[in-house]
Amino acid sequence: MRAKTLCLAVTLVLLTASTASAAPVCENKYGDGARCGTPGAMPIGWALTPAQREYWRPDTPMAPAKLFGLISIVGGIFALIALMPDFDGRTGADWGKQEDDDQD
Repeated sequence: MRAKTLCLAVTLVLLTASTASAAPVCENKYGDGARCGTPGAMPIGWALTPAQREYWRPDTPMAPAKLFGLISIVGGIFALIALMPDFDGRTGADWGKQEDDDQD
């Protein structure tokens, strides 16, 4: 009975607790997020106009060399995962020899 009461009390306290709010994020003149009060940060609530956002938007797509490098790295990771030995841990042969195995 005490355990249920304690569990109910803890649940009620956690459900009624107020949430923490984060500090506001300001933008710099390029539209990137910046900590408020740092040099180059605009005032709280300031945002780029659509024309400014279009002007500062990068218009070059990802270079083919970068795309090839990204595909190579992700493919290499998947290849390493595919080359890993099968292991499910059900049989004793799946595990290495331990210190106390000779005593049995």
